[in-house]
Amino acid sequence: MTHSADRPTPLQARSSGPLTGKVRVPGDKSISHRALILGALAVGETRISGLLEGEDVLNTAKAMRALGARVERTGAYAWEVRGVGVAGFAQPEIPLDFGNSGTGCRLVMGAVAGCPITTVFDGDASLRGRPMRRVLDPLELMGARVGASGDGGRLPLTLNGARDPLPIVYRTPVASAQIKSAVLLAGLSAPGVTTVIETEASRDHTELMLKHFGAQIVSTRDGSHGRKIVLTGQPELHGADVVVPADPSSAAFPIVAALIVEGSDIVLSDVMTNPLRTGLFTTLREMGASIEETEVRGDAGEPMAQLRVRASKLRGVEVPPERAPSMIDEYLVLAVAASFAEGATIMRGLQELRVKESDRLEATAAMLRVNGVKVEISGNDMMVEGKGHVAGDGLVATHMDHRIAMSALVMGLAADRPVKVDDTAFIATSFPDFIPMMRGLGAEFS
Repeated sequence: MTHSADRPTPLQARSSGPLTGKVRVPGDKSISHRALILGALAVGETRISGLLEGEDVLNTAKAMRALGARVERTGAYAWEVRGVGVAGFAQPEIPLDFGNSGTGCRLVMGAVAGCPITTVFDGDASLRGRPMRRVLDPLELMGARVGASGDGGRLPLTLNGARDPLPIVYRTPVASAQIKSAVLLAGLSAPGVTTVIETEASRDHTELMLKHFGAQIVSTRDGSHGRKIVLTGQPELHGADVVVPADPSSAAFPIVAALIVEGSDIVLSDVMTNPLRTGLFTTLREMGASIEETEVRGDAGEPMAQLRVRASKLRGVEVPPERAPSMIDEYLVLAVAASFAEGATIMRGLQELRVKESDRLEATAAMLRVNGVKVEISGNDMMVEGKGHVAGDGLVATHMDHRIAMSALVMGLAADRPVKVDDTAFIATSFPDFIPMMRGLGAEFS
């Protein structure tokens, strides 16, 4: 999985005229992963429409096939899954290769941890460098065992699922939907009740979708910002229809582009508006952004709406640390918006950015600095000094990270001089049509 290193795809973005038009960004990646996994753990047929067909999700689809589910593409973004039932996964004959996807890898670890099978997990160079111990620790408490593994529990690793999985009460050490989801997916195979307690609530897609597939699961407030999730084990999940809403993390890029490119006015359809995912929208509105919601509706427990976004004069704000779980993937492009704002934007509590596809905290600062923006990092906080414009003319190192590449290209659309990106190949992991879609809105890439 080293295609980007072998065939780098550089690109530059330069100052554009107004961005205009109506588009639908790809289906939400978090929902797409979970729809495939829960469809594979259900009895009967699951029909999924709007599935994100990026590399990350396609690798999860391949993994479900290798574990015994029938997974077929039936049309554009339309898929069908015939599941094997809870704890019904078969031992795969080949390693499960998740490419660049930490979400797919960690969720599937949870799903197989409750099955009496041995599974090898692997990924590309970036994924092999990312920590897995935080997910493996609770899975071992439930009876799974790690065989051979890379340094510090990293990929490639062998996971031996539990023959008699145990329900546990687990308090997550950090706000992480991946840890919570892995425990809940393993808990499906355990008798009795599995409980996860979060001090800071993370995104709740797994809970909503488990309920949609027929699981008995209850989520209640715990403390000022936390949640307590209680799952009854060994349910019979049933196949269900899932409409995947447009991904708010992908929508972040055209939204910020429209806000900073003078005269822009765009519409994005069917964007997920789950409050545990829309911290960026809240922050941008505090900065003065014009983001209007219409045509609000819902599917499988997930709210969605049409968003109209118009170019706006932005001002610096302070983003509190408790907002981080609802926008952890969006801080990179928020930093771009902050660069074009007037005044300082301070983002607090960004420690999770250090363990993503790259050290996104340092990579974001480097992206800004090479383009003339003043930025400071203090511990896990970042301060961006906005001057209302960005000089540009920098070459951004993406570190095999799709969100750095897209954020830098967005920056270039409003910068004084072009912004160059060393490699855009990894954009395909989450947003395969990003470049043609942005060009369709009027973006200048070359």
